[in-house]
Amino acid sequence: MQKETTMDFTTGELLFAFLLTLGAGLSTGIGSAIAFFTKKTNESFLSIALGFSAGVMIYLSFVEIFPEALESIEEASGGVNAYLITTLAFFGGVGITMLIDRLVPDVANPHEIKSVEEMEEASPEQIRQKEKALMRMGMFTALAIALHNFPEGLATFIAALENPALGVSIAIAIAIHNIPEGIAVSVPIFYATGSRKKAFAYSFLSGLAEPVGAVVGFFILFTILTPMTFGIVFAGVGGIMVYIALDELLPTAEKYGRHHLVIYGLIAGMALMAFSLIILPSGF
Repeated sequence: MQKETTMDFTTGELLFAFLLTLGAGLSTGIGSAIAFFTKKTNESFLSIALGFSAGVMIYLSFVEIFPEALESIEEASGGVNAYLITTLAFFGGVGITMLIDRLVPDVANPHEIKSVEEMEEASPEQIRQKEKALMRMGMFTALAIALHNFPEGLATFIAALENPALGVSIAIAIAIHNIPEGIAVSVPIFYATGSRKKAFAYSFLSGLAEPVGAVVGFFILFTILTPMTFGIVFAGVGGIMVYIALDELLPTAEKYGRHHLVIYGLIAGMALMAFSLIILPSGF
């Protein structure tokens, strides 16, 4: 196989991909805003929205991302072992995300359900008694979310470089997924400090790991980003998204609402992506 040249991207393409990733990451702030400005968690809405997000991720991973990665690897390798390489890269993405998940302590699980009502249930005395433990929980949760958001940021960024329309779809799905994470960070920190501003700030900042993941990942890969490595990374992105959907989004959606609402959201997400591919084939 002849030597490949590195892939070039314009400043505009890089900026667009970065801004998409930044917007998706900072949507954790939306979760905080929901927690602070509403009195009741709309669990049905969150359940449907998370199911929808999972449907978008799963459909795009198998229908768009995997085939595009395979095509890129086939072109680079001349078709030699292309499907095997793509498959291994896909499960490599699953494995990396699984490893990050295993490194996060259970107590800091960023997908442990928190509701808006919890902020109203604790008395000042209860808050004082639990301040240290709650602050620790909140900080661990913020760290856990930052770790989880790192590969998500890379996934959004790479997808946006490959295909802007695909990047937008993934960014929206991840933004929806980040909303309950914002609640998960802000509720215990609010318990511990009594400060809405501090709780919002930590929640908002935890989302910055997403664009940081995009930038760090890109600069690590930049000098070796040939069609082959791009195809491998893109297949890994598909694996990351499938794992996020199955391990994080669907279980969280199930805890927020009834099973059938999750399935309706899941199917709606898949259907919307399928419809988009039919009416806007050039966009993908």
